[in-house]
Amino acid sequence: MSVAPLHAYRHLLKAASIAFHGDLPVLAAARARAREAFEQNRTLDSSAPEVVDGVKHAEEVAQFLRANVVQGEKKEDGLYRLRIHDDVERGDNDDIKKKVGTRDIGAAGKGHGTFKCCSEK
Repeated sequence: MSVAPLHAYRHLLKAASIAFHGDLPVLAAARARAREAFEQNRTLDSSAPEVVDGVKHAEEVAQFLRANVVQGEKKEDGLYRLRIHDDVERGDNDDIKKKVGTRDIGAAGKGHGTFKCCSEK
C-alpha cells in the first residue's frame, strides 16, 4: 500500500477511535468496515482512479466522524450525557436568530407546515 492510502487509512482509524471512544462494538465495526473497504483495492496501483477516489472518500469520512459524530449515553434519570470532544464542530446560532419569516417544512418542503423562531408570537 502506498503512502496516500496508508495515511488515509490511519486517519480513518484515528477518527473512528475518537468518535466512538468507549463504545467497543461500534468501534470494532467501524474498524472492520474500514479494513474491508481498503482491502478491496489493495492490489490496484496507487494512481488508479478507484484508489484516488477511495482515498478522498476516506479522508472525507474521517473528517465527518471527527467533526459531526457525538455519542450520547442514557443515564438512570432518563437524561442523556453527550460525549463532546475537542474536534466536534460547534456552530453558532446566527442562522437561527436571523428572522427570515416563516419557512416551509414537511415532505420535501411542500408546505405541510410552517415554523417560527421561539421569540416570535
